[in-house]
Amino acid sequence: MKQRTITAVVAALIFLPIVIFGGWVFQLFVYVIASIALLELIRMKKISRYSVASGLGLLLMWALMFPYKHLMKFDIDITELITKSEITLLAVLVLLSYTVLVKNRFTFDDAGFLLISVIYIGMGFNYLIETRDGGLEYLFFALFVVWATDTGAYLFGRAFGKNKLWPQISPKKTIEGSVGGIVLACITAVIFQLVAPLDHSMLIVLVVTVLISIAGQIGDLVESAFKRHYAVKDSGKILPGHGGVLDRFDSLIFILPILHLINFI
Repeated sequence: MKQRTITAVVAALIFLPIVIFGGWVFQLFVYVIASIALLELIRMKKISRYSVASGLGLLLMWALMFPYKHLMKFDIDITELITKSEITLLAVLVLLSYTVLVKNRFTFDDAGFLLISVIYIGMGFNYLIETRDGGLEYLFFALFVVWATDTGAYLFGRAFGKNKLWPQISPKKTIEGSVGGIVLACITAVIFQLVAPLDHSMLIVLVVTVLISIAGQIGDLVESAFKRHYAVKDSGKILPGHGGVLDRFDSLIFILPILHLINFI
C-alpha cells in the first residue's frame, strides 16, 4: 500500500503540471503513454514488440492521434490528401498482406487484435488531447469522476461488499462497490459544478456523471477481461504498485470518447 501511495503521488506531481501546461508538451506526453499502453497489449498477445507488425501498429496509432485541425491554422487541409479512415483501411491491407509474407507466423487473428488495440488505445488517447484542447475544466471533470468512482467503489466495496459484480472477470469487484462508486462520483460532480461550473445545467452534469461512471467501470472490466484472457496480472510494471499505463488509464480512455459522442464537450 505504501509503494502504491508513493507511486500515485509521484505520478500526480508529473502528470498534473503537464496537463495544466498543455500544448505540445502535453501532446508529446500523451503520445508516449499511448505508445506504452499499446506495447503493453502487444506483450499480452505475445507479439514481438520489435516486429514489423508492432511498428505498423504504432505508426497507425500515431496517425489516428495526429491533430489534423492544428494544420488548419496554416491553411493545410490534409483530409484532401488522405483521411484517417483511409489510413486505417490502408493499414488493414498492409497487415493482411504481411500475414502472407511471413507465412502465417503473424496470423489473421494477430492482425485483428492489433487493429482493434490500435483503435481502442489510439482513439481513447486522441480524445484525451481533444478534451484538453476543449478546456482544462472538462478534463479535470473527467479525471475527478474517474478517481471518485474508483475510490467510492473501493471504500464501499470493502465496507458493504457482499454480492460479486462479475467474478469471472474481476473477483474482487462487488455490486455494492459499483453503486458506491457512482454515488461518490455524483457527489464529486456536484461539488465540481459548484466550484468550477461547466456550460451545462446541474441536472445534465449529474446524468452524464452517472453515465460515465458506469462506462468507466465497464472500461476497467474490459481491461480486466484482457488480462484474465491472456493470463497476466498487470498490463505492465512501469508504475510500481499500480501495474502498467493501461491499468491506470483504462477507465479514462473509455469515457472520453463518450463525452465527445454525446456532445458534452
